[in-house]
Amino acid sequence: MTTPTLAANALEQHAWALLEQLTDPEIPVVTLRELGILRDVRTGPQGLEVVITPTYSGCPAMGQIEDDVAALLQAHGLQGHVVTQLAPAWTTDWMSQEAKDKLRAYGIAPPHACTSNATGATSVVQFAARGAKAEVVHCPQCGSANTTETSHFGSTACKALYRCLACMEPFDYFKPY
Repeated sequence: MTTPTLAANALEQHAWALLEQLTDPEIPVVTLRELGILRDVRTGPQGLEVVITPTYSGCPAMGQIEDDVAALLQAHGLQGHVVTQLAPAWTTDWMSQEAKDKLRAYGIAPPHACTSNATGATSVVQFAARGAKAEVVHCPQCGSANTTETSHFGSTACKALYRCLACMEPFDYFKPY
């Protein structure tokens, strides 16, 4: 006889396996899990819950992500719903190394690491030291450090637009949060 806890765990594991394939609608080479947006799959009081955290509170892709999650579950006969969790706030530190490698190969410079406190939480407000030098953003095409920011906002609000002064190619930089 299968206990309810074992059945719930098997259902959660099955849902995780399905959700592993879902990619970000704006950056289709990385999965939601690799980006750290997909936070948890659990059994709640109303059934299966898929927990997601937006990259920032105004991310326009979140509606599409919710629809993609719901459609995938439904296509595989699973009843569940999406829970958007805002705290703790998403950080680029949640991205896997594989996601960062995929971003670079796709032509997007991956984010630098954020400053975290002793508990591992990222501070919402970060101050730059006086005279602090900006971190170098390497060109994802040629690897040059000779780059310049041309716009603080790139193709999406979470990315900045840069140009490489060596190969002259424009590219997005995923801003660290």
